[in-house]
Amino acid sequence: MSIPSPRCIRTVGPVDARVALPASKSYTNRALIVAALADGESTIVNVSKSDDTRYLISGLAAFGVQIKQRRDAVIVDGSAGNLVAPAKEVFVGNAGTAMRFLTTLAALASGETLLTGDEQMQKRPLGDLLECLRLAGIKCSGENGYPPVKIRGGNFLGGAIDLKGEVSSQFVSSILLSAPYAKHPVVLRVKGQLPSLPYIDMTMHVMRAFGASVEALDARAYTVNNRERYIGRRFQIEPDASAATYFMAAAAITHGRVFISRMPTDSLQGDVKFLNILTDMGCSFRQTSSGVEVQGAKLYGIEVDMNGLPDCVPTLAALALFAEGPTTIQNVRQLRFKETDRLSALAGEITKLGARVELFDDGLTIHPGALRGAVIETYNDHRIAMSFAVAGLRIPGVSIANPSCVSKSFPEFWDEFKKLETGE
Repeated sequence: MSIPSPRCIRTVGPVDARVALPASKSYTNRALIVAALADGESTIVNVSKSDDTRYLISGLAAFGVQIKQRRDAVIVDGSAGNLVAPAKEVFVGNAGTAMRFLTTLAALASGETLLTGDEQMQKRPLGDLLECLRLAGIKCSGENGYPPVKIRGGNFLGGAIDLKGEVSSQFVSSILLSAPYAKHPVVLRVKGQLPSLPYIDMTMHVMRAFGASVEALDARAYTVNNRERYIGRRFQIEPDASAATYFMAAAAITHGRVFISRMPTDSLQGDVKFLNILTDMGCSFRQTSSGVEVQGAKLYGIEVDMNGLPDCVPTLAALALFAEGPTTIQNVRQLRFKETDRLSALAGEITKLGARVELFDDGLTIHPGALRGAVIETYNDHRIAMSFAVAGLRIPGVSIANPSCVSKSFPEFWDEFKKLETGE
């Protein structure tokens, strides 16, 4: 297989562009799991075209779920919870949500399921989720807590179960999404600090939209009624707020203007709060009935807890390069377990560009310096690629290695990014 050439980023003056967002990958993947389990047909409109969603659709098909893809929607013939274990192993690449959501879904399918992924996926921890499933009556195993994993389903008891939640909120979402089909009502208790809470809110929103009864007793305890199961329906996927942050940052660092069409500012997606971070750093924004306009300005370093917005950390790191004074990003240890160790990757690539970085176990401090161009290693991480592409709008000589990795979440990224480079 040939290695794609690095993409050279063109430096620009103040940008003035109007961009469009892809569908939310996070909402799409939750809706697909729920629709697959529902009684009856569901139409999911504006589905993400990401690699992660493609892997999830393929995985659901392996469980016998019938999914028809249309130009602007997918039609899911729900299984009413009656799944068959796949005859062959299910490969999900490096799609974390697919691996984690399908792990619990497999607990509902009689027979043995083998889930595997690429080399990087086999470095992403899954042990806490597997231990939680064992407490719920499921025989399952992994490679010392990592994929590939085997799940012998058909006996998802439910009841009172405990889960270590420090690594990923996706473990909690995985249990909740399949819990209406457990043999007993589920009371899920989370041990330790639960990261990325807005994603749990998104999970419960989708579950309730399809008829499930799920309640948050507090930030570490959830109940799911197994007598109220999903009913097929039409569900519209929101634009992706995480994707919007790259274009917001482009306006910020170039002191320009970007209008983001259909930006969902009232969404449960936590990343809409990135607008507040921009204002704290010196920018402004204006909301209209059709989107959000972000106006860049002189940037100032900040100190911020990003636990609820972990996907925005690479974008904020790129912004910090152009701020007056240091920026400290705290409480994001979960980034150690993403597509790569994202904190270490950020520190390494920022240093290449000439800034000084202090790296901590759960965050980093970025001290701006005299910046220089470099070839950015992306580690096959879509968010590294997109964030440093934004930095290249101001730093001459920046190139992005393996630029096609953006397809994991935002296949259309370079088309939209070109609008910043050309002003079209």
